[in-house]
Amino acid sequence: MLTYLAALTPEAQVFNVFRYITFRTGSAMITSFIFVFLFGPYIIANLRIRQGRGQPIRADGPQTHFKKAGTPTMGGLMILSGVIAATLLWADLSNLYVWAVLLVTVGFGAIGFYDDYLKVTKQSHKGFSGKARLTLEFVIAGIASGIIVYAGTDPLATSIPVPFFKQFLLDIGIFYVGFAAFVMVGAGNAVNLTDGLDGLAIVPIMIAAAALGLIAYLAGNANFANYLQIHFVLGTGELAVLCGAVIGAGLGFLWFNAPPAAIFMGDTGSLALGGLTGAVAVATKHELVLAIIGGLFVIEALSVIIQVASFKLTGKRVFLMAPIHHHFEKLGWTESQVVVRFWIIAFLLAFIGLSTLKLR
Repeated sequence: MLTYLAALTPEAQVFNVFRYITFRTGSAMITSFIFVFLFGPYIIANLRIRQGRGQPIRADGPQTHFKKAGTPTMGGLMILSGVIAATLLWADLSNLYVWAVLLVTVGFGAIGFYDDYLKVTKQSHKGFSGKARLTLEFVIAGIASGIIVYAGTDPLATSIPVPFFKQFLLDIGIFYVGFAAFVMVGAGNAVNLTDGLDGLAIVPIMIAAAALGLIAYLAGNANFANYLQIHFVLGTGELAVLCGAVIGAGLGFLWFNAPPAAIFMGDTGSLALGGLTGAVAVATKHELVLAIIGGLFVIEALSVIIQVASFKLTGKRVFLMAPIHHHFEKLGWTESQVVVRFWIIAFLLAFIGLSTLKLR
């Protein structure tokens, strides 16, 4: 919204600063942090009153989790409020990529909110119907994918670039919409599975947002894209502002989510933020790189898939408990050990993912 002030530059040079993505990204980060930090206590207090017993704790989970009973969930409302407010204030609202990513973020957030609501009111882990939930996610992601393809240019708009190769493009035509939707839905649910310990999901999300924000800025700048020999995607630089808002809101949320957590993110936040990272990766044409940058989330999702498949096929479990962070808890790792070590893994994977920008 404030980008329109740049039009006043002839009258006052000070407004020229609103043209710069770097300035607006930093401003969005600060804005979202302040928003969450200031309104967080109010939101937490209201959620605690309305939810009563808070998020239900799994009876088969680690014993240390039982002391968390009564902690409110839906903390994603804090994060999303900060992200949306900062994005609307600092991003260029004429940019279709911004609206496509916001559509996925808000849409997935609404699905997660309903799921959290059912779990809290029923005091059960069985929330929204799995099939209905996935169907809605694919509809939202499909619409967003269509917008992204419309905003792009042929043949890049319907193609999948391959990491480490300069010019190779796999053009899959109309099927790209389905592929892009799968990336968004997969990312959303992978982050959702990771959100099981205090601070475990939010820091890797901020790391991924920082990496993707840098990629968006570089891919949206013709000079940088040409130097790095990555595909130039006009307009995606604006998504760096949105990623900056995620980092700021994440830091604000972490203030309250740090052990012992005053609030849980819930599906409201994890599903939305995962979908957001997937949408940014699709828009910047780094869908496959997302699997590296968000490798921690991929590992968490695979651990669940392997566990379920193994039990159905052989009647035996591969892990003591899935997702895999619970497996390490069962092995005797403390919660803080699991969280910090997983943060380290997330950082290393993001660094490897960024290295693909030059290793071509």
